[in-house]
Amino acid sequence: MLATRSELLEKIRLGEDSFLELKEVKFAGGKVRGPTQDGLADELAAFANSAGGVLLLGVEDRHREVVGIEVDRLDAVETLLRQACEDAIKPPLAPTIERLTLPDISGVEQAVIRVEVMRSLFVHQSPGGYLQRVGSSKRPVPPDQLARLFQQRSQSRLIRFDETPVIRATLADLDEDLWRRFAPVRSSDTTEILLSKLAMAARDEQGNWHPTVAGLLMGSRAAQQFLPGAFIQAVAYQGTDVLPTGESMYQRDAQDIVGSLDRQIFDACAFVRKNMKMAAYKHTQGGREDRPQFDMLAVFEAVTNAVAHRDYSMAGTKVRLRLFDDRLELFSPGMLPNTMTTESLPFRQAARNEVLTSLLARCPIDDDTLANHRQHIMDKRGEGVFIILEMSKRLSGKRPEYCLCDDSELKLTIYAAGVEQE
Repeated sequence: MLATRSELLEKIRLGEDSFLELKEVKFAGGKVRGPTQDGLADELAAFANSAGGVLLLGVEDRHREVVGIEVDRLDAVETLLRQACEDAIKPPLAPTIERLTLPDISGVEQAVIRVEVMRSLFVHQSPGGYLQRVGSSKRPVPPDQLARLFQQRSQSRLIRFDETPVIRATLADLDEDLWRRFAPVRSSDTTEILLSKLAMAARDEQGNWHPTVAGLLMGSRAAQQFLPGAFIQAVAYQGTDVLPTGESMYQRDAQDIVGSLDRQIFDACAFVRKNMKMAAYKHTQGGREDRPQFDMLAVFEAVTNAVAHRDYSMAGTKVRLRLFDDRLELFSPGMLPNTMTTESLPFRQAARNEVLTSLLARCPIDDDTLANHRQHIMDKRGEGVFIILEMSKRLSGKRPEYCLCDDSELKLTIYAAGVEQE
């Protein structure tokens, strides 16, 4: 949408409409004075609730003139945009933010920021309420229309989110060596058809092919470029307590774990294995035994569940792994699917991401310490939670705990062995 330089210049000449919003950026000292975070959030949410659109920053709307943004201030503007999308819009948005140059009236190239918002599968609330784009302005969605909008968007999500095409990506963004591992050895299908049969690609409304969410997560080493929160943030802390706001904890190790989901799972297990402690116990008959803080099979199952069942529609959120001296905490974005509760987890299966779980069930385990457990990453029998609970309790003496945090993420706490528990 308005992707080329010529298209943008022509639209600027014609002025704002249902698909274009122009904003001049003003500064006071080193901070952005206008537009405000709330104002940006309202504009972007209105596009998402309608048919999508482009916000162009660095263009004065009254006279339709390119005024630009100073290059050394582009970072500040982009930070404000991200804060607007993540903090002031519910659910958050993940638009495409692009820096480019356009000529001003003198022909001098000026830096601007192009923000593209696609029509969303969700209805978004911003500081101004539930807004929609009507011509060149935004308007509150009337109550009766809002009810229909919620119903329409809910029905569109019957197609699971991991099967939806990522419009900003092309099939060239997939790594062939990654997606080919799921394809039959012999196939006469074209690449597009083969990927669509794997649910790793789909057509958009115009008939163009794009990778799906699952296609990027399993068939690309750089899915984070299009799905910003699709990684694991792992941190190993010194001590057992989270210190009050304003005080920093000592981090023994930290890593943003990226890549395809199967790679993330193995790398997260390696992070835990590297940073957990080993306790030595003497046997009464002599000799000693090294006991790890955490059962690695339980950790493997926990990380697998976290990345396979998280809600990838929550833009900008990530899986968080926090390792303390006495426990491991794992946060997975999203509420439990369907009617699942934390109490029912050991007894029922409910997959939010059917394509992802299917593909992970075909990924072999390349970790020798885990390969004796089973051949492939996902367990179709639904024994993962049971293994997490029982193996961890057998090692530490305390049963792991699941809880929901702020109705936005599932938290799993696995207690460490060799540490006194109350």
